[in-house]
Amino acid sequence: MVFTEKLLTVPPPIEVAGRHVKRYHVTTDPAGIAPDVEKAAYAILPELLPEPDGTPPATFVVLHRGGDDGAYLNVYSWVWDNVLHFKGASAGQPVLGCPDNDPTHFIKPDLPWIGCVYELPPIQHERNAWVRHILTPEVPDLTAYLADSLPDGTTGDPA
Repeated sequence: MVFTEKLLTVPPPIEVAGRHVKRYHVTTDPAGIAPDVEKAAYAILPELLPEPDGTPPATFVVLHRGGDDGAYLNVYSWVWDNVLHFKGASAGQPVLGCPDNDPTHFIKPDLPWIGCVYELPPIQHERNAWVRHILTPEVPDLTAYLADSLPDGTTGDPA
């Protein structure tokens, strides 16, 4: 099996259901995620967010367009001050229970998976950013956390 990094783009944060959502997009296509796939993924996003619990309302997502018909939305939300809550959605991947090959028809599979090798790099960055801007300062700085994202480029260096 040959491993090749994928492209990572970082659109600006958005607000969904009262949560600030940092966004990472992963694809092999230099044009990025197709607008119809992006629209469908963000339409299901509110169903994947936890209830407020007093933790600063922050989430980060990884929207990944696979090399076949698959599209994946991984939603990581901060809860209980320092815990990462996960829910995901998939489209176009019948092996995951999707009803068809349509990359805009997202479902919520009940799987214990948190991400593939292309989707994991943001987790480490976001953990460190959460510690830097929310847990370490005397006064949490949500604005600084939201501004602290991985740069556009690739999904990482395996070395």
